Amino acid sequence: MDRRHGLTAGPVRLKNPRRKEGAARHGAVAVFDMIYFLEDDNSIRELVVYTMNSTGFDAVGFSKPREFWAAMEQELPSLILLDIMLPEEDGLQILKKLRAASATKKLPVMMLTAKDSEYDKVLGLDSGADDYMPKPFGMMELMARIKALLRRAGAAEENAREYALGGLFVSPARHLVKVDGKEVQLTLKEFELLCYLLENDGVVLTRDKILTRIWGYDFDGETRTVDVHVRTLRQKLGSCGGIVETVRGVGYKIDWKG
Repeated sequence: MDRRHGLTAGPVRLKNPRRKEGAARHGAVAVFDMIYFLEDDNSIRELVVYTMNSTGFDAVGFSKPREFWAAMEQELPSLILLDIMLPEEDGLQILKKLRAASATKKLPVMMLTAKDSEYDKVLGLDSGADDYMPKPFGMMELMARIKALLRRAGAAEENAREYALGGLFVSPARHLVKVDGKEVQLTLKEFELLCYLLENDGVVLTRDKILTRIWGYDFDGETRTVDVHVRTLRQKLGSCGGIVETVRGVGYKIDWKG
């Protein structure tokens, strides 16, 4: 028995050495893309879990809902694959419970089921599923959909992040910047530059890297463009302008000492 996950059956969880790229900064560490698959058909479950573990994920399968819930109490995954027709309780009931709990209401869930009518698809999506894939399905398409779901979830999380550093507050999603409680008006490029620096807190960004990210590969201007925008950004940030530090001969970084 796997005491960590409360498993009584199913394949053994395999650790995968490939970690997620671009893990969040500000003290966060790189983590595995853990995926849970609840499916009572042994052959389907073992094939899907094996494929996921072979293509860069850390996956574990469950044959019964009680095993799945026991694992959820120990560790939340990055994504859940969920069959509908299950023993003990069906997948739609499980999905409703996931969406009702604050810790899992935004967790990506893909329904995998033999029910492929339009009504069943609509029912699954209306119940809170992020994607719906009927059986039988191709493994390449399944892996592509899993990666797409994880990308969307990562982008949503990034957009939802807000920054509060001393008197500076920045909300990328709301395109809002405040200094000491007062809103500051930035140009689009100034705002994008500030967000890029904040995303990479503590990391020195070269002028060339900033040009490529903010102005694009085909920009014909010089690196002095970056210097000009940094200067005006500091002026507009007023008392918080010193948060953008110049690294002589290299570029810029956010210098937040708390």
